[in-house]
Amino acid sequence: MAKFYLFLWLSWTFRVVLCTLFLSFVFAFFFTFVIYIKQGLPTVDTRIANALFDVWKFWFFISINIALLIALFRSVKYLFNTPHAGYILRLKKCLKENEDGFLESVGYGDLVKVWRKWFMLLIWLVGAFMVIALGFTHFFTSYESLFSWFSIYILYLFIFIAGYFSFIFLMNRCKTIRIVKC
Repeated sequence: MAKFYLFLWLSWTFRVVLCTLFLSFVFAFFFTFVIYIKQGLPTVDTRIANALFDVWKFWFFISINIALLIALFRSVKYLFNTPHAGYILRLKKCLKENEDGFLESVGYGDLVKVWRKWFMLLIWLVGAFMVIALGFTHFFTSYESLFSWFSIYILYLFIFIAGYFSFIFLMNRCKTIRIVKC
């Protein structure tokens, strides 16, 4: 079962990272292009190209945060009906039915309640990791400020680590999800 969770987490992490990078690239390109158009479409020379690249970098690092939220929502759909290590995660058709009827094609509309529960679980796990890291920093390191070590990249690391544990706890939080042996 540990192998299942590991492979599920690895495929989820890979999908979230690629989707986040792709969406933030597209958003940054869109915002840069809009700014370029609003400036009157000047002729591109070295100076303009460098300025456009700087604008793109600025928007890339801003849009990566929005893209992460979108990627987290989109990634939940691909957790289901994909086998990993002899097991598969399935979504029940209806919670009130006692029969084991599972959805063959999981859509985004089917995942709103599941995503909400999973996302809140993820937030709580990231918060717990931050408290543990804060305690560790306070007692075992020589940082002057408690949060001088904290950055957005550390937060992303906490999100990806918490993602692994969230898959383990998700079956207890959401009764419509089952692990089925292939």
